[in-house]
Amino acid sequence: MEVSFHHNEQLVRPWRTAAFAAAAVAAVELVVLIVVGGALIAKASTGTSAKPVQKAALTRTAATKTGSSSAGANPRRAVVPAARLPRSRVSVVVFNGGTRQGAAAATAAKVSRRGYRIGSVGNAPSSDFTRTLVMYRKGFEGEGRRLASDLSIKIVGPLDGLRTAQLNGSHAVVIIGG
Repeated sequence: MEVSFHHNEQLVRPWRTAAFAAAAVAAVELVVLIVVGGALIAKASTGTSAKPVQKAALTRTAATKTGSSSAGANPRRAVVPAARLPRSRVSVVVFNGGTRQGAAAATAAKVSRRGYRIGSVGNAPSSDFTRTLVMYRKGFEGEGRRLASDLSIKIVGPLDGLRTAQLNGSHAVVIIGG
């Protein structure tokens, strides 16, 4: 009987070793998945979507102020269209893109006192905007630049990072930075 027991133990031992090896590989894969998943969640929760919007607006504003063009040595002055609509016909969405409570409501009141219509007031998709900016819908650059001037906001650009549908028919958006 000892012989058969010894024989059975030899059959079990390779399976036990294989099971431990498979469990070790699975554990390593699990750790890798947790690390990668954690990194993706951390990236998503930091609101990285706002940074490209701010960067693009800053770049466009700087290019407009300096009059830079692809000509290089012969910079041309950018032509800024005049506002066609009176303030009372321009609808503005105000988003709080910072962490200060009530910033969007306070700015909306200021916009309204300037004669603009308020389309809506709420929170931006992320709260990591460091600077306040104005963005305008296509065809309403003059209105957007006038709004920015009225509010003493230096960063102005076309819609970037927001879709026209998010404006619910408004012409411009003010995003309050932190």
